[in-house]
Amino acid sequence: MAIYFTLLVIIRLSGRRTLAQMTPFDLVIVLVISETTQQAMLGDDFSITNAVILILTLFTTDIGLSYVKRWWPRAAHIIDGVPTILVTDGVYDERALKGARLQKEDVMQAARSQEGIESVTEIKFAILEVSGNISIIKKQKSG
Repeated sequence: MAIYFTLLVIIRLSGRRTLAQMTPFDLVIVLVISETTQQAMLGDDFSITNAVILILTLFTTDIGLSYVKRWWPRAAHIIDGVPTILVTDGVYDERALKGARLQKEDVMQAARSQEGIESVTEIKFAILEVSGNISIIKKQKSG
């Protein structure tokens, strides 16, 4: 359990862009299960039974925490984070970019690929989602 929570904290501190489309829970489960499986396969663990028990414990913990997040929204914010607004009405939020360890070019790359946007002035909102993706909302053309 200590490994699970340690990995969760480390992954949260590493930033959302590191995760691509995985939630912190997904990545922790994949890492710990792969390590547990490796130990069982290589004989570093004393038994496969211990590996199975650990895997079941991790899945149970993951499911339990998903219920906690559902019942207590503050827990979801702590565990998964919250979306971060990077651009508002064509203006970069430098503090948000720095906090997310992103460059303006990261936002523009997402804007070009999602909406065909060529200039930040065409962006109503750019949002760094909990998944690590950048969502772009294009300004409406007046006229």
